[in-house]
Amino acid sequence: MSARKKLVLDTNILLRAVFGVKVYSLLKQYEDAVEFNTPDLCIEEARRHIPSIAARRRIVPAQAEAVLQEVVADFIQVVDTSFYEEFEESARLRISSRDADDWPVVATAMLINAPIWTEDRDFFGSGIATWTSDKIEIYLRDA
Repeated sequence: MSARKKLVLDTNILLRAVFGVKVYSLLKQYEDAVEFNTPDLCIEEARRHIPSIAARRRIVPAQAEAVLQEVVADFIQVVDTSFYEEFEESARLRISSRDADDWPVVATAMLINAPIWTEDRDFFGSGIATWTSDKIEIYLRDA
């Protein structure tokens, strides 16, 4: 039996899992075949964005927060800063010309040697394979 594939999720993918249908269903469909990971800081960032997105979509923020908690509990391995911080300098260098605040995603991908699932173009050119939602099933199907 081969090892499970790994994937690092960016904050925008977490938010799509909370507010959309496709990402949530993909996480559920592939939960046994793929190890989904995200740095702890992405969970915090998602929580900061939930109130404004929920307001725009006329959803009770507490309900959206509950969905995030469910998604994390059921599908996501949260990687603590203490594990990926050793890659901070290299990760910042890789993404410095874009958004240096995204370094935890790059560092986590470096730590576990996995591609990133994102809608953020800031990761392109970082030297880490990057998948967007319109193509992610290619990666997932081969799991």
